[in-house]
Amino acid sequence: MRSFTAAAVQVRPRAELLTAESIKANTEHAIDYVERCVADTGAELVVLPESVTTGFTPGGLDPARLWDLVDVIPGPLAEPFQDAARRLGVHLVWGTYERGPDRGVVYNSALLAGPDGEIRGVYRKTHPFCTELASQGGWVTPGADPCVVDTELGRIGMMICFDGDFPELSRITAVRGAEVIVRPSALLRSADLWELTNRARAYDNHVFVVGANCTGTDPAGVMYFGNSMIVTPVAEVVARAATHECWVSAWLDPDAALRSLTPGSSIVQRFDHLADRNLELISRYAEDLAAPARTTFPHA
Repeated sequence: MRSFTAAAVQVRPRAELLTAESIKANTEHAIDYVERCVADTGAELVVLPESVTTGFTPGGLDPARLWDLVDVIPGPLAEPFQDAARRLGVHLVWGTYERGPDRGVVYNSALLAGPDGEIRGVYRKTHPFCTELASQGGWVTPGADPCVVDTELGRIGMMICFDGDFPELSRITAVRGAEVIVRPSALLRSADLWELTNRARAYDNHVFVVGANCTGTDPAGVMYFGNSMIVTPVAEVVARAATHECWVSAWLDPDAALRSLTPGSSIVQRFDHLADRNLELISRYAEDLAAPARTTFPHA
């Protein structure tokens, strides 16, 4: 990894019936913010929120009708973002619903386009939130694989929103070499949980985390709180947004990432959460890690 400026851009979706026209408007709005962000910050990695083309909750559309509105990857829905990455010479990450192989199969995906405009990686959300799961009456089919992309900046891994609640995914992503993990999100819970999980996943794995959270109101009237942030490998929040549409940016320096035990401390960092794993313990209890389980506490 080399040093570079990363940015998280938070924008609002159109709070109206989801149509081809509203998707086009959302896309143009997001790209306008990306263009202004790059002009202002010189960012070489720009991350947009989850499902930025549509808004998270598709306003009562069932999976089949949502499938009709979105597109395969690569395809026309991705092309404006690819064009923006090429025109601006940046690495661009954005979230979108993706048309699966059969009508009604919809993935919640994150895409990374390089400065040449080519799609370098596609990640399909492996932990859809309970309300979006098709198996629970929602609209999303889970993905099955992590994604780490080798880029000119470094190795970039991807997760989406609720994925950040599950340390196993980010650990796999880090073990596969990720130095930066991007987290496009439309987080519905609290700002405390958003910060907690971003900082924990960064610290667990000694990676940078760039979390871009949605703001505004989606087609179903659900409201989002923004608070996009950038976190260092020692869990320091070095950039934090408020709730309005905006961007935040930070300089990511691999040489300084683990220079001290805590930010600004004279005590050097001596441990490595990846190298110091007890692999014998993990191997011995691998079946436990993969076993079905559920909380004993009552919940809806």
